[in-house]
Amino acid sequence: MKMSKPNFETFLAESINNTELEISPQKDLWPGIEKALTHAPQAQDKAALWPKLAGVAACSVAALLTVQLLFSGSEPATSVVMSDYFTQQKQTLLVQYQNQPALTDNWQQQLTELEDAERAIKQALDNEPENPALLKMLAQVYQQQLDLINKVHAPKWQQI
Repeated sequence: MKMSKPNFETFLAESINNTELEISPQKDLWPGIEKALTHAPQAQDKAALWPKLAGVAACSVAALLTVQLLFSGSEPATSVVMSDYFTQQKQTLLVQYQNQPALTDNWQQQLTELEDAERAIKQALDNEPENPALLKMLAQVYQQQLDLINKVHAPKWQQI
């Protein structure tokens, strides 16, 4: 049934005018309201709330610990990994060339100077462990050490 606007307005006006000012329920509601207020389930709700809160708290603590373990990391610093790798490479070269004569006499002094530079950069890395400029400098010093050992013991003219 479709009503137009004038029909709806007249229907609304008649409905408002014909209704009683007070609508009473079919039965007395006060005894049910009184019973609901006196026997409120608040005590039961509070008792059931604590285990839920304890469960939420335990899950939150477990999640925080998991995040802490995952992100605080047991991964070593980049400089430590780099240092271990180049130390191994340097030792391999020194063992490889131990029986070959060196072309210069002061190569060990040059190597000591490079090792001093390495220590200074590592000391600076203690304050800023992930500084990219310092890490690049450290990698360059390590490469210079390896190049020095290679050039002193196996010059290019001997490799032909």
